[in-house]
Amino acid sequence: MRQHIDVLGYLFIAMGALGVLVAVFVFAVVGGTGLLTGDAKAAALLTGIGFFVAVFVAIMSVPNIVAGWGLLKRKSWSRILAIILGALGLLSFPFGTALGIYAIWALTQSESERILSN
Repeated sequence: MRQHIDVLGYLFIAMGALGVLVAVFVFAVVGGTGLLTGDAKAAALLTGIGFFVAVFVAIMSVPNIVAGWGLLKRKSWSRILAIILGALGLLSFPFGTALGIYAIWALTQSESERILSN
């Protein structure tokens, strides 16, 4: 079960990092589109929208990174956080659903609870 916990840790970190990369991409595309219009008001508006969307996506990705780090370090709080994030991820088809199912299965086992209770 320790191997499953390690794999889950790396997967949660990867999902969080992917979210941060998406945030950077959204900001670059939306902000870049605004700059390409040549209109100062459109550039300011699109850059602002891109910034707020990027910040929102990045903030939503941080808990995945924290949960992954906690699982790898065998922190007791990481099990509950990862189960909650896994349950929320069930709605994000297909990768979030797969990660959610795997997280819920692996972290509800009694051995996982014992490993992460220290």
